[in-house]
Amino acid sequence: MSHAVHIVVCAGVAPDPLQTLEPTITPTGPGLKNEMVLPSVLDPWAASSLYEAANLIARNPGTRENPSKLWLLSLAPKAKLQQVMMTIAQKVSFELVPVDGPIGGFTDAHATGAALADAIAAIPFLDRSRLLLFGGWESASRGAGATLQLIGERLGITDQFQGVDQLDLRDDGSFEVLERVEGGRHQVSVCAGAPAVLGWATGNLPEPRNNPQIGMANMRAVMPALQKAKPATLAANGLEYVSVSLPRQQRETRVIKNMSPDEIANEVVAWIGAE
Repeated sequence: MSHAVHIVVCAGVAPDPLQTLEPTITPTGPGLKNEMVLPSVLDPWAASSLYEAANLIARNPGTRENPSKLWLLSLAPKAKLQQVMMTIAQKVSFELVPVDGPIGGFTDAHATGAALADAIAAIPFLDRSRLLLFGGWESASRGAGATLQLIGERLGITDQFQGVDQLDLRDDGSFEVLERVEGGRHQVSVCAGAPAVLGWATGNLPEPRNNPQIGMANMRAVMPALQKAKPATLAANGLEYVSVSLPRQQRETRVIKNMSPDEIANEVVAWIGAE
């Protein structure tokens, strides 16, 4: 028996990693130089969760009266979202929920989480009792590592899993989760059912091939959705940056044998303290 699920994937937009990024101070705060003209991609961590969500929907389509559904929720300037959707829309079928807001990694996680939680609460026909909230375990743009958890807390979802590599949905609605833990191992957990928050690592699926037919079907709904995107202003909440700069490139290589872990740790701490 196929169990219907409602999956919302939270995915940010990040500059293409092949570009040279130069942080700078703008009139509105820290940002990237020429950020709005840099090519952008869907955040790689969140993209993995999107592909896993589409695969889960394909394996659990539900019924005609009660089908499974997939939404892609993204907070970014509409122009950037339109650019990214031209590519990502050809990968998997989804319904876009855009929020017109600032891009970048200098926004406050609490403000971002509040804006996304409000957008999820406003999605028509979303069944909270079947909700699986997906997103990246980490982020190439908003790498606070807390945004997804904050969204779940605002929505009252207490079952949360981070570093997920695999999810197996059972016929009764429960599911088994493989989470990454230390030592290259996985922790196996069983959850009674939705709602739940799952922050994905890289998962097990490759990037889907482009399918123009899926792209055309998605874009019929994507463009009207972008036109109706609600604006969101992210408050700083007292967050201030004194300065922003690229990490200093430094390489000092030494080959030393038979050092104990304590000696290595002490040397690393001393090096950090000298910075």
